[in-house]
Amino acid sequence: MVRLLRDQGLRLPRRPRNGETVWRPPTVAAVIAILRNPAYAGPFVYGKTRRQGQPGSGRSQQRRLPLAEWKVIVHDRYPAYVTWETFARIQAILDDNYAAYAHNQRRGVPRQGAALLQGIVYCGRCGPKMAGQYKGGNQYLCNYLRSQAHAPVCQRLPADPVDQQVVAAFFDALAPAELDLYAQALAQRQQQQAELERAQRYSVQRLEYEADQARRRYEQVDPAYRLVAAELERRWEAALQALQEAQEHYARLRPTPEEAMAMTIPPALREALRTLGHSLPMLWHQDTVSRAPRKALLRCLLEKVVLERRTPDTITTRIVWRGGAVSELEVPCTVGTLRDFTGFAQMEAQGLRLEAPGHADADMAQRLTAQGFRSPQRPRVLASTVRTIRLRPGRLHRYRGPRPRRVPSALTVPQIATAGGGNPPWVYHLIRRGRLVVSRDEVSGLSLFPEGSETLDAFRQLRDGAITELRY
Repeated sequence: MVRLLRDQGLRLPRRPRNGETVWRPPTVAAVIAILRNPAYAGPFVYGKTRRQGQPGSGRSQQRRLPLAEWKVIVHDRYPAYVTWETFARIQAILDDNYAAYAHNQRRGVPRQGAALLQGIVYCGRCGPKMAGQYKGGNQYLCNYLRSQAHAPVCQRLPADPVDQQVVAAFFDALAPAELDLYAQALAQRQQQQAELERAQRYSVQRLEYEADQARRRYEQVDPAYRLVAAELERRWEAALQALQEAQEHYARLRPTPEEAMAMTIPPALREALRTLGHSLPMLWHQDTVSRAPRKALLRCLLEKVVLERRTPDTITTRIVWRGGAVSELEVPCTVGTLRDFTGFAQMEAQGLRLEAPGHADADMAQRLTAQGFRSPQRPRVLASTVRTIRLRPGRLHRYRGPRPRRVPSALTVPQIATAGGGNPPWVYHLIRRGRLVVSRDEVSGLSLFPEGSETLDAFRQLRDGAITELRY
């Protein structure tokens, strides 16, 4: 805002202690003082600060209180420039923006690292730029406090889910609908330009009035008072000089018709952008585009990305686009345990309700996935997650009927292992390795071998190494 006011040549009214109002160049402190002053919203306010003692020093420090803790607020006492709701929203924006983002604005050259946002990702808690780390998976690491004050690492976030969501938002920005939004943003910018032009015109009118007042004072002074006349003449010259500079600045900053036409998108360029929006997602995932060009493409539209892990399973991602627009996304991320899920209680309750009629774990996992739930480290619900939920209260699945211990004219795995001189785990290992191929019985669900001495002789040969494979 300060940069905008200075570029437009606008000044802010300031009142020194026991002095008249003066117009001075804008500064950060002056802008914040205006935005923080509740009088611009109309109320009389008392008790915005509180003095708080510092432990061990015996001194007290004045601390600004949040808006909800102000002692007295009497509305509609002064002419209001903005509503009270707008003033409260401005305070929330100022509090949310208070971070040290500007201490390192250098992006660095795009390199071949797997993290696509390298150089433009910032920590949403303490403000510094986050570094990329590839040990233990692609991660964004905020180690500024550790390097400066030997404090613990502020944030360690997985990079892949954040990159995927940001790339999807980048593709959406190139969609045809975004071109229509650009036209709306252009109209809004033209409206803002009209407001700035009106403010500049008012500034020129004010300086014209001050120059006219200085001229009248000079003309009315008695020529006998030469010192007074010289001082009034100097003030008149200064006022005329300030008026001339303001008029030149006003004429220089007014957009010409050519500049207004340059801001619009020509039809040919609009059609090219539409074609790019359709073809770029297909080219992005091909090997012809390496990581460095992908990062360079992202930086064409992205100013920076601010990350903050507010809940264990969600990363709040704020995308700051070129031009100042801001988008906020909620990126789901993996967690270590089920307890770290935000909706774990709802998923557990729903899983137990599905288990009551006797649904299988795989069926319950599909139903929970369709309802929007997921496992700690997978985008869908696994059968093992359902089994964990089911076993927590001690709910065990019961077989519909007892498994037969003996099947007529067949041998089970324990039976052939005992008769053939082996053990059941070794037999199951051979089955998994494919060296012992046997089909399962549809009725009992068991792996069955033909009963007879030939089967036992072949099994003993497999055990002794005479044959390497046995099929039934």
